[in-house]
Formats: sequence, C-alpha cells, structure tokens
Amino acid sequence: MPVLSSGRALLDAPAILARAGLVSGMHYADYGCGPLGHFVFPASEIVGPEGHVYAVDILKSSLAAIESRIKIEVVNNISVIWGDFERMGGVAVSPDSMHMISVVNIVPVLIRSKNAIEEIRRALRADGMLLLVDWKKEKTVLGPPIEHRVDSTETQLVLARGGFQLKNAFEAGPYHWAQVFVRV
Repeated sequence: MPVLSSGRALLDAPAILARAGLVSGMHYADYGCGPLGHFVFPASEIVGPEGHVYAVDILKSSLAAIESRIKIEVVNNISVIWGDFERMGGVAVSPDSMHMISVVNIVPVLIRSKNAIEEIRRALRADGMLLLVDWKKEKTVLGPPIEHRVDSTETQLVLARGGFQLKNAFEAGPYHWAQVFVRV
C-alpha cells in the first residue's frame, strides 16, 4: 500500500507494532503521530479493514499532511483527530475504546504531564496496551540532547503509579527502547 516512504532507518514501525502485539481488528491510536504517520500507516495495514487507526496530534499541519497521504493512498481505516493528550478529555475518542495507544519519541511529555497518563488510561480498554518508544538515554550522534531524554526505568515507575504494568520491553532499534504496558 505505501506510496510515500516514511523510512525505516531508525525505527521499523511494522516490526515494533507486531512485537508490541498489534493485530488485525484492533483499534489503535498514535498520540503525537507527526506529519509522516510513521506508525499510523503500518498500523493501518496491520489492523486491516476490521480495525481502525486514529492519527492524533496537536499540530494541525501534521494532521493535514496525514490527511493528504490518506487521500493519495486511498486508505479507509484511518481517522485524523486534533487532540491534546495532556488534557483530560483532550483526545476525542470514546472511553475504553482503544486496544493500543502508542507514544513515540515524546515520552518525556507523557511522564512529566499532570494528566497525560490519566487521559491515555481513559481511552484504553480494560485490557488495553500502551506502547512507548523513545531515544535511549545515552550519547548518540543522532537525536535530541541527552538531557531531554528519559530513561526507560523512569517510565516504569511513573506508569506503575498511574495504573499500568510492564508487559514487555525490547530494543526498538540501535538508538531506541520500547516498552509495552497493560492497564491494570
């Protein structure tokens, strides 16, 4: 299906999503999807026509780019939503509706926000999963400054306090870590 490439040099989104447990028929949301939809479009293929994908971002320009690609590629199972997951009720999805939500390369925003974990919890089903992917907290030639990165052990502590349990952790590439949490 992909006509436009979003690249896999740093993050192989299809492999990460599959390893996290995304399967056909699921409802999935990518919070902070960005203009390329790097996880959105592979997720669309994985969940198939029985599932649905929600591309969520606070930047309207990112959502416009996703909408354009949806039209070009004639994708029918993606909805674009302007949303702010740092506010309670800031993402217009029904409570208890998502099988999986991902937060990629903006985990520091999630763990430092007063309401973000609660907002994600609101949207996830009782058995829902939260996929986090971010830069390793080590000096690399690519990526944000090390002081802007968060260690994966810190996310475990913060999310445990927010009612999540670590299900799986794995390397998401040479520069990234991934964690899958379940709502408890």
